[in-house]
Amino acid sequence: MARVSRRPLAAALTAILLVAGCGGGDGRTSGAGAPAAQGYPVTLANCGVTTTYQRPPSRAVALNQHATEVMLALGLEKSLVATAYLDDRILPEYRAAYDRIKVLAKEYPSFETLLSAEPDFAYGGFASTFEEKEGRGRAALKKAGIESYLNIEECASAPVAIPDMDQEIRNVAKIFGVASRGEEQIKKLHGVLDAARAKVQGVTPLKVFVYDSGDKTAFTAGGTGIGNEMIKLAGGTNLFADVRKPFGDVSFEQVADRAPEVIVIYDYGDQPVADKKKFLLANPALKDVPAIKNRRFAVLPLSSTVLGVRVPAGVESLARQLHPDRFR
Repeated sequence: MARVSRRPLAAALTAILLVAGCGGGDGRTSGAGAPAAQGYPVTLANCGVTTTYQRPPSRAVALNQHATEVMLALGLEKSLVATAYLDDRILPEYRAAYDRIKVLAKEYPSFETLLSAEPDFAYGGFASTFEEKEGRGRAALKKAGIESYLNIEECASAPVAIPDMDQEIRNVAKIFGVASRGEEQIKKLHGVLDAARAKVQGVTPLKVFVYDSGDKTAFTAGGTGIGNEMIKLAGGTNLFADVRKPFGDVSFEQVADRAPEVIVIYDYGDQPVADKKKFLLANPALKDVPAIKNRRFAVLPLSSTVLGVRVPAGVESLARQLHPDRFR
């Protein structure tokens, strides 16, 4: 994943749901010009684009893994005609459904390839999904008859937290008329999250530095993305929470000055975790860092560190790695 994929849209607004009708439709569509489906219209203001849905989309394309998994978690595979751009493996529970869906491209498809799927809806996980210079801008999609939706982490006006996960799921569930499925999924995810939080209640937070990538500088988790919240919930303190964006570059000298006790490596792409560890262990600027001296690392797949259905399990996994004694 190119790093630009996780940078937010500069001028976007937080998604606000403006529901005219409460969803809950059966997922069937009617022809163009037909009356609105039961529970519709639904109007959604999302990252600066307002859309009114007269019926659930029936030919959706999900671009980025966390967008795909939100749809699969909501049981919307029959509405999903194509996907693109995985960072790592699809969750096992969704693999069978995923394998039946066409993959348009390893990364982002061209505009022409996207059009070849004849979608009526495109769901993007990162701001780069709808890159205007690549022809995939939301206005261009709209002109082609394709509605669009962007994960709300990409346009949040305040630090992203668990209520935003709930809202992301609710938004997609409302669009597709499956509001009750959304609530069921949220309840399930909170059960996982609550169990993990109970395990680490009262721990002394460990000082954490996230290493995503980079050799001249370190690309790390800042203070406004869901990754920062996950570290807190798992019993850690993000040493770069003062970086006021979801991800940002810092110098390795800054990392050394803040002396992390644990380095959390984000796993994705072509650079193996083992290579990232080797690089960090050999970096002279980090030789006196406690995490390096003690070889204290934790690992999370990138897909678990962005706003989607993996967040609670990601918190649990990180908590187990930061405070293993609480899980024995």
